Amino acid sequence: MRRNRMIMLYGCGITLLLVLFVSDLLSGDSSVNLLHLSDAKKLIFWKLRFPRALAALLGGAALSLSGLQMQGVFRNPLADPHIMGVSAGASLAAAFVTAALPSALNTGALSGLSLAAAAFIASAAVTLLILALSARIDNANALLIFGVMVGYVLSACTSIIEYSSSDKALRLFYNWSAGSFSSVTWPQLAIMSSMIAIGIIVCCRNLHGLDLLLFGDNFALSTGADVKRVRAAAMLSTCLLSSAVTAFCGPLGFVGIAGPHIARWAWGSSVHGRVLPGSLIAGSSIALVADLFSVNLPVAIPVGSAMAVVGLPVVFIIIWRSLRGE
Repeated sequence: MRRNRMIMLYGCGITLLLVLFVSDLLSGDSSVNLLHLSDAKKLIFWKLRFPRALAALLGGAALSLSGLQMQGVFRNPLADPHIMGVSAGASLAAAFVTAALPSALNTGALSGLSLAAAAFIASAAVTLLILALSARIDNANALLIFGVMVGYVLSACTSIIEYSSSDKALRLFYNWSAGSFSSVTWPQLAIMSSMIAIGIIVCCRNLHGLDLLLFGDNFALSTGADVKRVRAAAMLSTCLLSSAVTAFCGPLGFVGIAGPHIARWAWGSSVHGRVLPGSLIAGSSIALVADLFSVNLPVAIPVGSAMAVVGLPVVFIIIWRSLRGE
């Protein structure tokens, strides 16, 4: 009976994902008929539509898997990929680059790839800091608090840079920080997908340790698990996944919180090996729905805002269930 239910869930989830993916491919300013593409429409489809839809598919899956690991490590239902300051570090780097290179802005030399590179380097620096600290701190709550404080400090530095930036620099920074899948190119998609693949592999090799952490650090230690190694591997995987998406698509929230909870509810389990595929499907679906909202509404809105609209009801449900003790 359970096997049939799992097969039905996977079938429905994959079908929904395919429908959303094709719908996203067909959405945009100009209509596209997949059976009859002119040369101009082919250019739109392969250069703009297909990379955008793939970026949403991969980005949503990566952020959801990051949230799944963070919620397992910290045993906190509202933990998400950006809680450790990775997104704040990327935002600080993006703000610094746009404000510190006005001549590049004027000449157009500051490309989207340069902005993404700066954001990724900063994300990697925060990652190394957290990884180094996780090797010395046994308490997950202390590590969580440290990550939150790092995020606040970096956000404050970003605000200072924004305050002294030119209008043109601010416009470029806000375009990135609002979040978008539309600006991702094929070379950027190749880099992003490679990092996501490595992050998924690291996560899959760490699933048993994450299951043990659900019962607390003391229980995990009593079974012989290396808690520091499990936590460090989860942090490494999370930062690879979330920094890859943040660098090229901007800081996107709510997917990391909503995706894993939808998967746990649908699959009726908290075991990471069972929930992982569902988290990937749920995260990708949320991102594709947000992208569809972004490109189809009469008034254009950033993907980050659309994602908040889609994910916010899930967050409210989580809080409501927590207050009721469920």
